[in-house]
Amino acid sequence: MQKRILFVLLSVLAFWLGSCKFNRILKSSDYELKFTKAIEYYNKGNYTAAQTLLEELIPVFKGTSKAEEVYYYYTYTHYYLGDYSLAGFHFRTFSRAFHTSVHAEECAYMNAYCYYLSSPRYSLDQTDTKNAITEMQVFVDEYPESKRIDTCNILIDKLRAKLERKDYEAAKAYYFRDDYKAAVPAFENFVKDFPESQRMEEVRFLIIKSWYLLARNSVESKKPERIEKAMENYLKFVDLHPQSSYLKEAEGVYLECQKYKNQPVNQ
Repeated sequence: MQKRILFVLLSVLAFWLGSCKFNRILKSSDYELKFTKAIEYYNKGNYTAAQTLLEELIPVFKGTSKAEEVYYYYTYTHYYLGDYSLAGFHFRTFSRAFHTSVHAEECAYMNAYCYYLSSPRYSLDQTDTKNAITEMQVFVDEYPESKRIDTCNILIDKLRAKLERKDYEAAKAYYFRDDYKAAVPAFENFVKDFPESQRMEEVRFLIIKSWYLLARNSVESKKPERIEKAMENYLKFVDLHPQSSYLKEAEGVYLECQKYKNQPVNQ
């Protein structure tokens, strides 16, 4: 117990002494000292202290040979403190303000990477996901010879997979709520937006069913057109997925559509 109390007291004392030392540095007018200490704090992982000093030094060293280095470290403090939105802003600003810097490419990539880190789970708003894809593509276009291209392509695939799942789940949610009028365009947009999806076979099958079920729940005047759409999509499905596990059920829907078409008009 005594050892534990002693440890706590020593920790508090060390913190107090460190705070006093930091405050003396902060109040100093020796900017070179502040820069040196900022880098020391940075290298020790004390990014909050480093950021406080570097933020003060940005206007001091503006236009000098140290401006780039000060801003570079300052930008990374935001990144290491987990503020990816602000870090991305500063990485982007750095790559433009110091476009001839050896760090310009790195910071352009980190800007896009911060968007990637800010991308939420698929069920939430995907604005940051879309921005991340855009920024990654901008980087690929601007630095086509970069060693980071492969990484960008992997990250873009992961981001697109998230968008794909969101759209897939949203379309299926419409379907299972019997909202076929919303399900049809949602599934059709999925086909346009994600042509390489492994879910394509299922989605094309659900388009057939959605058109058919929409027709069944429609007023009489709209049924023929929607039945026709279901049949058209069945024929396309058979052509694209001749070995599909959904083929038998899809054929059953098609036969129901034919039965409707062959009914007498007033039946």
